[in-house]
Amino acid sequence: MNFSNELITWYRNNKRDLPWRNTNDAYLIWLSEIILQQTRVEQGMPYFLKFSEAFPTVKRFSEASEDEILRLWQGLGYYSRGRNMLKTAKRIVSDFNGVFPSAYADLITLTGIGEYTAAAISSFSNNEAKAVVDGNVYRLLARYFGIDTPINSTEGKKSFQAVADDLLDLNNAGEHNQAMIEFGALQCKPKNPNCQICPFIQSCYAYKHQKINDLPVKLKKLKIKERYFYFLILINEQNEILIKRRNNNDIWAGLYDLPSVEFTETTELPELLNHADYKKWFKKILAIKSVSEKIKHILTHQKIYAQFLEISVAEKYNINTNDGIWVKVDEIYNYGMPKLIFAFLQKIHKFN
Repeated sequence: MNFSNELITWYRNNKRDLPWRNTNDAYLIWLSEIILQQTRVEQGMPYFLKFSEAFPTVKRFSEASEDEILRLWQGLGYYSRGRNMLKTAKRIVSDFNGVFPSAYADLITLTGIGEYTAAAISSFSNNEAKAVVDGNVYRLLARYFGIDTPINSTEGKKSFQAVADDLLDLNNAGEHNQAMIEFGALQCKPKNPNCQICPFIQSCYAYKHQKINDLPVKLKKLKIKERYFYFLILINEQNEILIKRRNNNDIWAGLYDLPSVEFTETTELPELLNHADYKKWFKKILAIKSVSEKIKHILTHQKIYAQFLEISVAEKYNINTNDGIWVKVDEIYNYGMPKLIFAFLQKIHKFN
């Protein structure tokens, strides 16, 4: 049995109809690849459609402001991806005459594009013979060949790439790579794959040796950090809300959030009210209208526990603006915000 031929036959019969598969435009493929990093197709699809409609060309993308990009990116996470995309778009216009490159050697030099993404774009757009290895491919190869080297180790990355390179159909690299990824996503799923309908059931190491749930092997993750935030909702008599831009050295870098106080453990309200980071926002003591329930928000290596305090401002001269800015509540959607904060404000203030 020829592995690649069998794989491509399965792919042609089972593949999903995804918009970035109906083009060889390297720019649109780049959009999809960056958006789908660490993101499920179902979640990423609306963002791809929004970005491709708002920025039909890389030149149009390059002309956008960072705020515009982050606003569209809102809720997708890993916001550095959006900022890196803007840097790349500007470089395409300045160094590549506005034509998005399709050669691996050019792609790998661009901000936010690593080996996997460069291989994907070059093979999907230009059929360049570069094997792609993502989480779906790791899983397929580990199970089929019985490879127990951790996939997130240096040795594992090298060995899996070597196996993928050996399997690659050099004459049909793009479709082969798409098939590898799709097979892992739809057939060789992380949990409870239906092995009885798998075309490789007779030759799969994991199936033969009952190792489906043991492969691939992954080194233990880093300890999850827990963080506790109180976010202050300060709305003045002109129906303006105080927001501030986050710095680039922490989560949600470059986005706008609310004045906040952070603790390393769960804390009662009196401790918040006596904290210097709380007091710095006020020229006088103001009444608290409401305190939300604690909301848990999961990030890759962090758990965020958030509570929102609505505070009666009445007159904004009672507030120290510090590094914040006042904006109209009904215009808050113009500012890129973490999904956690935007969703809460939208819930209580009903803006669109």
